[in-house]
Amino acid sequence: MYIRAMFRYWEIIWTSFKMALQEFRSNKLRTFLSLLGITFGIFCIISVLSTIASMQLAVNNDIKSLGNKTIYIDKWQYSGGPDYPWWRYVKRPVAKLEEMRLLRLKVPDAAHIDFEIETQSSIDYQDISLSGVNFYGNTEDFDKIQQITIGSGRYFQQADFDRGTPYIVMGHSIAEKLFGNPERAVGSIVRLKGGRPATIIGLIQKQGQSLLGGWDYDNSVLFTYNFMRQLFKEENSQPKILVQAGENISIAALKDELRGAMRSIRKLSPTEEDNFALNDIDTLSKFFDPIFSGMNIGGWAIAALSLVVGMFGVANIMFVTVRERTSQIGLKKAIGAKRKVIMTEFLLESAFLCIIGGLIGLVAVFILTVVFSSVLSFKVFIPVDIIFLAIGICLFTGVSAGIIPAFIAARMDPVVAIRSK
Repeated sequence: MYIRAMFRYWEIIWTSFKMALQEFRSNKLRTFLSLLGITFGIFCIISVLSTIASMQLAVNNDIKSLGNKTIYIDKWQYSGGPDYPWWRYVKRPVAKLEEMRLLRLKVPDAAHIDFEIETQSSIDYQDISLSGVNFYGNTEDFDKIQQITIGSGRYFQQADFDRGTPYIVMGHSIAEKLFGNPERAVGSIVRLKGGRPATIIGLIQKQGQSLLGGWDYDNSVLFTYNFMRQLFKEENSQPKILVQAGENISIAALKDELRGAMRSIRKLSPTEEDNFALNDIDTLSKFFDPIFSGMNIGGWAIAALSLVVGMFGVANIMFVTVRERTSQIGLKKAIGAKRKVIMTEFLLESAFLCIIGGLIGLVAVFILTVVFSSVLSFKVFIPVDIIFLAIGICLFTGVSAGIIPAFIAARMDPVVAIRSK
């Protein structure tokens, strides 16, 4: 009995699917125009949600690349915005190397601590000169906080940090511009500020463009702190301290320890406000939440309007279909078809029509992701959960659009329906 009922349900589903395809084949233009709203609505939903999901993943990856569980101690607060009170921060003292050394003693819960200076300058090789190159000078814990993958050559050794040896590690894009073939860079000597020579000992593996910018290692040159301070004034090179939390301490607890330690190091009285900023990288993602939320709302608004229009189009198709099949409906009811069977057939047919429209929109989004991925700095993809969401929306829209025509068909008098033409 159960197996017979299952076969009956599958027969109803298959019949409804064939009728939907027949409707699409026999009235291509009418059906396509009626489904255009569904197609555009699904296109809007999938394209917006997929783009936002891809952007969020890229932003989160970029934030993670700045250092997992890492706090940046700087004079500047990393917040931004139109109301950014820069005048409160501009006169603050910059971070110093000695403060980093004291923090090692005062904050034992910190896993790694690095002191960094950065600037932009030029680099020359033979008759080629590049300007605006990012220069980063760091102490020995930098590669423990940052994930730096060396493609060829090597990274700095402890002796290089201690002696300030004139060695540099170069980004892939910089090496490509200077040498044509980046692999030729390792072992070559370039000229820095004031004609100072430096030997390239390592080449950073190509990373690709970052959405947020971040470190942008492809267009950067890494120095040891002791070498870079020989070329540039430390106080003019945006000095900062990077502190990474240990496994057994939270970011919030580490911030409390760092705040107390920095206030002690700078001898601030209890009534004085902090003259430093503790920038928690993990909370930067919250800055983008309102932006992504607004984009989601805009996408859903456009999609909802399109789906309502599409719903009326599908309902119109179903009303016409009921009128065209009136005699068939009467014949089915005359030989024993129940109301719920007739109603189920039309509801499923309406749902299948919406799914066809949704699949057209899905194909269009897939083509769009290929185009966007080649143009944008991050890869755009369609998450599986969004595809299932789109299918669910198509089913809901189809059932909603077909419920009145299906109800009318189910309540027809079989004798009157058979006599109709």
